Amino acid sequence: MCTSTTPVRALIAPDKFKGSLTAGEVAQALAAGLRSAAAAGAGAGRSIQCELLPLADGGDGSVDAAVSAGFTRHTCAVTGPTGRQVQSSIAFDGVTAVVEVANTCGITLLPDGDLDPLNSSSRGFGEAICFALTLAPARIVLALGGSASTDGGMGMLSALGYDFIDAQGRRMEGAGQALGRIHSVQGCPLPGLTATELIMASDVSNPLTGPTGAPAVFGPQKGAGPEDVASLDAGLGHFVARMAEAGLAEAHGLARHEGAGSAGGIGYACLLLGARQVSGADFFLDLLGFDARRDTCDVVITGEGSIDVQTLAGKLPAAVARRSGTRPIIAVAGRSLLPRERWADIALTQVYALADYTSRDSAKDPQLSTALLRQIGRDIAQSIQ
Repeated sequence: MCTSTTPVRALIAPDKFKGSLTAGEVAQALAAGLRSAAAAGAGAGRSIQCELLPLADGGDGSVDAAVSAGFTRHTCAVTGPTGRQVQSSIAFDGVTAVVEVANTCGITLLPDGDLDPLNSSSRGFGEAICFALTLAPARIVLALGGSASTDGGMGMLSALGYDFIDAQGRRMEGAGQALGRIHSVQGCPLPGLTATELIMASDVSNPLTGPTGAPAVFGPQKGAGPEDVASLDAGLGHFVARMAEAGLAEAHGLARHEGAGSAGGIGYACLLLGARQVSGADFFLDLLGFDARRDTCDVVITGEGSIDVQTLAGKLPAAVARRSGTRPIIAVAGRSLLPRERWADIALTQVYALADYTSRDSAKDPQLSTALLRQIGRDIAQSIQ
């Protein structure tokens, strides 16, 4: 790969290990292992230069990844998924703001982790968008993923200029259980939205309703039983009809659009606002300057919590591998269910899994995960020096 005196340049570009470590923490642990092995003279004894690029695919961790890449974090208080105020943050670089569902109305923000599929709301996401607008961005990236709600973005829209009125003339807060009680829709988007480019980052292709819609596919993950799924699906259909009656001519068509079912239907609300949908993985690779950093490295180390057949369908490690050219590409995961003979499908040189280093469950043990990643970093160092 290089002469004995030339440093090995490693780009460490992982996604988060969900429930355990952020992308930044994964990158730091791997780098610590790589550097310690090089300092100890492992393998051929060449030095290793590590460049860290924590990544995200448009889901949870998107704001953190943007901040790691040089964006400034701005904190704000928003309404959490069950109505309690939560502290959130967005990322802004003077032009682009990144706002995410996960840290505003995400499932991890539910009190005591108690799932509440009918009452959870996306309002906090809309409030974070309002906060972003005060910074006068040219564009706002809407990072979808990890939502607690299945409200079609009703809560989000209620924070962005729309009023949802019931049969008694009362204004309703957004929630899945309220969808079927909407009598009329009033208002229009906040003026600042019309002058701002909205980009919806998501790799979900599901429509809003039906057998492959948000309630049927993602509702059970949020605690929805069969009756809840049926109720939410019917409610979303009613919501679409009311939006059409309010003058949104594309309301029915957008409900069938790929990605409308993202984040419990928040994707649908984003589309109603004119957002442009992009692949979350590739968009964030562009936003965070992956290609320029890749061009200065000898080996790319990526990863996520689980490497499996779904990874082949375009998840972040696959996107990283596809854009890394002929460089060796090493993947690190909490667990790997991808057979060795399938590694070549996405040009992976090697896959390391934490599960191969311990009999304990590291998925919710940050300390153990960090220690194992450092060990894997040392092992990687021996293979690339």
